[in-house]
Amino acid sequence: MVIRAPAALTPAQQSGADAERQAAGLLQADGLKLIARNVRNRFGELDLIALEQQTLVVIEVRARTSTRFGGAAVTVDHRKQARIIRATQAWLATQPAHRSRAIRFDVMAIDAGRPPQWIRGAFLAEGS
Repeated sequence: MVIRAPAALTPAQQSGADAERQAAGLLQADGLKLIARNVRNRFGELDLIALEQQTLVVIEVRARTSTRFGGAAVTVDHRKQARIIRATQAWLATQPAHRSRAIRFDVMAIDAGRPPQWIRGAFLAEGS
């Protein structure tokens, strides 16, 4: 049997993983309970999923080393939002315990040299 070492992360992947760890720490410090990380399905990836009391919170973590083009928060455009919503719907289809919960979509924007910006309720699912 051959055991392969995990592939090394690219600098961008490492930066993203670091940003997700930082975001998770901030969310937990604020009382949210993390229930899933890096959920992947055919519609995309959900960075962090947490509970804030009875509300299911889906958090998109975005990190940028420069704000030259508007910073991390502006990268969550309507196309990215639609992918997150579809990925959330697909995940919920496999999670009967969470289907009836209220859902909130947040963005944690981490721009180099600035404090993280937690945007609660950054966008709504269509029809909400």
